[in-house]
Amino acid sequence: MCVLSSDDRLERILDQYYRLTGKEKRRVDKDLFETVEEVFDYATVKAILELVRKKQIYELKGVVSAGKEARVYWGKDFKGEDIAVKIYLTTTAEFRKGLIKYLAGDPRFEMRRIPKSTKKLMEMWANKEFRNYKLIHRAGVSVPTPRAQHKNILVLDFIGEEGVRAPLLVETELEEEEYERIFWNVLKDVRKMYERARLVHGDLSEFNIMVWQGKHYIIDVSQAVKLGHPNAEDFLVRDLRNLRRFFDEEVGLQVPELKDMYLYVTGEISEEELRRRTTSSNE
Repeated sequence: MCVLSSDDRLERILDQYYRLTGKEKRRVDKDLFETVEEVFDYATVKAILELVRKKQIYELKGVVSAGKEARVYWGKDFKGEDIAVKIYLTTTAEFRKGLIKYLAGDPRFEMRRIPKSTKKLMEMWANKEFRNYKLIHRAGVSVPTPRAQHKNILVLDFIGEEGVRAPLLVETELEEEEYERIFWNVLKDVRKMYERARLVHGDLSEFNIMVWQGKHYIIDVSQAVKLGHPNAEDFLVRDLRNLRRFFDEEVGLQVPELKDMYLYVTGEISEEELRRRTTSSNE
C-alpha cells in the first residue's frame, strides 16, 4: 500500500480545489493551505474542501482572530461576498472540561451522546453553535447570519470590512447616547433569545458583542443553552450582571437594577415599566 506524504496529500487537495473553483494556481493558496494543515490537521483541510465543493467557501484570505479553541479566517464566497470561517481546533483537550457543563443537561445533547474523542466533541460543539445561531437569528436577534457548518468548521457572514473585523463593544469609544441605544437593544435581544429561541447565551459580555456601522452583533453563541438546562437561570443572571456591570461601571450609564432586568427578559414586566423603574430609582 502506498502511503502519501503530507506534500502529496496537499497537492491532491489543491488540485481538487482549483478544479472546483476554476482559479489559476497561486502560491498564496498553497501557503495558506499549508498553514491551515500545520495548525489543524489533514481532516480539517478536507473539511474545508467539502465546503468549497458545497459552494460555501471560495477562498480563505487570512486569520482574523486566534483563540485557544478556535481560529477565525476572513474568506470569500463564490459571489465575492465576505465570510467568516470559524475553525475549531480538534486537539484542545484542556478545553473539553469547559464544554461539558454546557452540553450536559441540554436536551439536544444528552450525556450518552457526548463523545470521548476530543475531535468528535469539537465537531459536536461546532454543530451546537451553528444550531444556536440559526435559532437566534430566526428569533430576530442581531447576530452574524449563519451560512453553513461541516465537521469542526462554521461559516458565517463577516462583520467588518476588507478582512478587518468589527470592534468588540469593549474596544469602542462611543457617545453616551450610542451606548444607551446599544444597551437597550442588546437587552431586547436577550429577551428575544429567551422568549422566541428559548435560549440563554451563557457567556454574554462586552467581549462577545461587536459594534459595526451603528449596530450591535451578538457573537460566540456555542455555549448557549436551552431554557430546560439545569443552569440556564444562573447563566442568564450572569449574562445580565455582566451587561449591567459594563454599562454602569465602565460606561457610566443609568441602567436598571439587576432584578428588574431579569423580570423584563423573562417577560414579567414591559419595556415601558422597566424604563419607568430605572428613571424612578435614579431620581
